[in-house]
Amino acid sequence: MKPRSSIVTPGTTPHPTLNFAYGSNMLTARIRERVPSARALGVATLKGHQLRWHKASKDGSGKCDVFAASDIDCVYGVLYELSLSDKDALDRAEGLGRGYSERRVDVNFMGDTVAASVYYATAVDPMLKPYSWYKELVVAGARQHGLPPEYIQALQGAGAMDDANLARHAKNMALLQLTAQTL
Repeated sequence: MKPRSSIVTPGTTPHPTLNFAYGSNMLTARIRERVPSARALGVATLKGHQLRWHKASKDGSGKCDVFAASDIDCVYGVLYELSLSDKDALDRAEGLGRGYSERRVDVNFMGDTVAASVYYATAVDPMLKPYSWYKELVVAGARQHGLPPEYIQALQGAGAMDDANLARHAKNMALLQLTAQTL
């Protein structure tokens, strides 16, 4: 299935850097709130990893993580090109040094191996669950970019919990509604 996002040529952003997004940042509207220069290049895969919802967030919920696993496992995500000048904003939004760290990984993108940055959890708790709005952001991003249906189904099957912070819940649901209107 061809991704719904437009595929652009890498290198069209001044001083670009590539980022592999696999959680809520797959949703274009979400990452552009954080990094206006973000341009979706298309779907990519990170081999030898599984998606886990165990990153300990400061809000008490679980967020996505790429967890090293067997060679047959892979995580689907979206390869984004970002302006290097915007990279600090994404680092701050992701809490770099406060639960996430960053490394370079090789992802498969359109049949080629491409080096990209990825955030991975440094503080995990396997008992955590994501908030329902967070899970929906992840699922919406997966749908928006045409990830495989069985992968989307697995994302939908993750357990979730309600967010007691109603303002945060409403803000994120509004982003989902806005995205749904533009698809």
